[in-house]
Amino acid sequence: MYQYSQGKPHTQGHKGIPSGLYEEEQGRKGFFGPVSHLLKPEASTKWTNIEGPLKPRLYDLVEMKYQAGQWHRLFYNSEVAIYSSWNEVTDVSQDENLLTSFRDADGDLLLFCHTGSGVVLTEYGLLHFKRGSYINIPKSLHHTFVFNDNTQFIIIESLNSLYKEPDRGMVGRNAFYDPQSFGKPNLDELHQFKKTHKICSKEIFVKKLETMTQFSYDSCVYDTVAWKGDLYPFTLHIDDMMPMMSHRVHLPPSAHTTFVANNFVVCTFLPRLIETDEDALKVPFYHQNIDYDEVLFYHAGNFFSRDNLHSNMMTLHPAGFPHGPHPKAFAAQGTKTFTDEVAVMVDSYKPLHVDSNFTNVEVADYWKSWAKK
Repeated sequence: MYQYSQGKPHTQGHKGIPSGLYEEEQGRKGFFGPVSHLLKPEASTKWTNIEGPLKPRLYDLVEMKYQAGQWHRLFYNSEVAIYSSWNEVTDVSQDENLLTSFRDADGDLLLFCHTGSGVVLTEYGLLHFKRGSYINIPKSLHHTFVFNDNTQFIIIESLNSLYKEPDRGMVGRNAFYDPQSFGKPNLDELHQFKKTHKICSKEIFVKKLETMTQFSYDSCVYDTVAWKGDLYPFTLHIDDMMPMMSHRVHLPPSAHTTFVANNFVVCTFLPRLIETDEDALKVPFYHQNIDYDEVLFYHAGNFFSRDNLHSNMMTLHPAGFPHGPHPKAFAAQGTKTFTDEVAVMVDSYKPLHVDSNFTNVEVADYWKSWAKK
């Protein structure tokens, strides 16, 4: 298709929007396919009522009733499942600390540490994590978490593919984050940690087809003496990510892609300067991401594009209708020079189902929050 236009649109999306008008982006394939920008006299979120299940949804994870150490499923389809878990400090004060290990034979794990800190024992060595760390554990590798503090994870399980780095295109291999900043497993540290804390693990619980099987051994399962290869667990901290920016125009969310899997991506939104061009849109644009369901976890900071949000909330904006900033944020967009928010987004090509137990913490009137006050 060739570009075509009617009326008097600006030559560049998200810039030069005439006073009193609103832009809506309609795009395919996330933000990589055919796209059009429409100018309208009112925001495309001007609905007055919604009857039916297709609506923006908000969940408050602060209200979750956790079983310590258990995964609580939030969203899922055949390719990705998203969980939250609450984990208490690990007691390693005994003369002998017999800890169990876990192996996910269903999928690759990407855990985001919302609160807490600790280490992960793996066959490849010891990994450290803290608040703001991603932890990648490839499929079927056994591991044990030792928590220094009470810890909450957001867990993203990839059921059909491993996690890959995004294509950096023109900006090159080191854009957004340099792979050198990955936290790599340390084998010497693992064995020293086991010795210092008298840790031994002789049981592995394996999840396969959502069913657990227990394997028992006569000796510790963390017994690797050497390894080489390009399959191993690693960490990545938000402090080691450098968000891509343009002072002239608001970049699409895809510019913040952190990891890629089959039919879904994980993005990280970080503090950054706001666009400085006088005619640039300075808040997320109203858009229909026609092919993807969008889940956004609010980790920290001031979430300026939304009203009445706090840390540890999560939204679901399913494909099929436009969404964007709340009216108050849109009206106040010229008052800020930077954003200080940190959020994790999962965009899924296949529609996401909401776990029935997660509906207990839904903020039911969220869809009404775009109404003009």
